[in-house]
Amino acid sequence: MKLIYAALLLHSAGKKINEENVKNVVNSVGEKVEDAQIKALVSALDGVDIDKIIEKAAMPVVAAPAAVSEEKKEEKKEEESEEDKEKAAEEAASGLSSLFG
Repeated sequence: MKLIYAALLLHSAGKKINEENVKNVVNSVGEKVEDAQIKALVSALDGVDIDKIIEKAAMPVVAAPAAVSEEKKEEKKEEESEEDKEKAAEEAASGLSSLFG
């Protein structure tokens, strides 16, 4: 995750995401990362439109299809348990992390 944060920081600063810049950002906070990991990140982000990915990640998620009949809606009015809400939040978070590799 450190490398992804470094890449996002470089992107937000308008700097080029290359091996040297990523390494400098990571080293500036006292972290050590293998060169192979940096190379993998830079090659994975080559040609990726980060702004577009961030925009897609910010889009609201549709909770249910509009075609659900009123009868089915009434049947599903049972309150979600706390576990279901936590599970949904975990799934949403894992979806965001998959955007970056």
